[in-house]
Amino acid sequence: MTNQEPPKIEFPCENYGIKVIGDAHDEFKQLVVDIIRKHAPDFDESTITDQYSSNGKYHSLRMSITATGIPQLQAIHDDLKATGRVHMVL
Repeated sequence: MTNQEPPKIEFPCENYGIKVIGDAHDEFKQLVVDIIRKHAPDFDESTITDQYSSNGKYHSLRMSITATGIPQLQAIHDDLKATGRVHMVL
């Protein structure tokens, strides 16, 4: 067994994937877009793919941003969780 370190992310990182899962609600997508755009002004909404759970209770959004660093990613995570509508950010 070797003690190999996981690969490091180099910033800026284009096409950094983010997945957001929350309660299905009419304004959920716009809420997420507004928060992402606040921290990544060049965010391209065409990268969004969305999916609903089989019972329609949850809505997941996948998107790509150009990540500039850990502080940016932490701020996105914190702001999304602070809405009370987001259950997970991956």
